[in-house]
Amino acid sequence: MRVFADTFDFLALTSKKDKAHARALEYSEVAGLATLTTAWVLAELANALADPPLRDSFARLLARIMNNPNCTVVPASGDLFDRGMDLYLSRRDKSWSLTDCISFLVMEELDVHEALTGDRHFEQAGFTALLK
Repeated sequence: MRVFADTFDFLALTSKKDKAHARALEYSEVAGLATLTTAWVLAELANALADPPLRDSFARLLARIMNNPNCTVVPASGDLFDRGMDLYLSRRDKSWSLTDCISFLVMEELDVHEALTGDRHFEQAGFTALLK
């Protein structure tokens, strides 16, 4: 099974107070679960954990992600940014972030239909949010 790991998932993993923490932790412990994320998600995560007391949490989580052989991080590219921006600008009826738009494109291209997220935007885009 291969799933997309969204910022929502990573933030839930870093805080025991997060209401999705237990569920995110369950998925993180599934043997052989292959995850996919993007450099854009990691940038969003770094921004969310930018306060000095949280930076060590980010550093530990980033090391865990980068050293996990079952996790693929799609690198940032100009082409992906441009296509993500096209989707973002074409869906003026939605409040999808640019990071979400890029995530949707990557998921479509790699035939991934489920995401470790509770973000309703993934459902609006036709994906299954596993952390709802």
